[in-house]
Amino acid sequence: MPWYVYILRCGDGTLYTGITDDVERRLAVHRTGKGAKYTRGRGPLELVYTEQVPDRSAALRREAAVKKLSRKEKEALIGRGQGRIPPAVPPD
Repeated sequence: MPWYVYILRCGDGTLYTGITDDVERRLAVHRTGKGAKYTRGRGPLELVYTEQVPDRSAALRREAAVKKLSRKEKEALIGRGQGRIPPAVPPD
């Protein structure tokens, strides 16, 4: 089953990165205020980027790599749509 790395743009302009196996369901949970603590009270939330990966392990590695990017690099990733950056941990 595929997993996804996603980026949300919060109402205050900040970016939140997470993983899920169901993007629409996870976005709905964020919007109800029951998602990540960071996104609570920061609405409206806009889904600005998704990237499919093969499994949860790959999603966790990719999420870590995206979170290490600068704001400028994240904006470039969003602007390109689905993009690739080197994984945080070399694949086995």
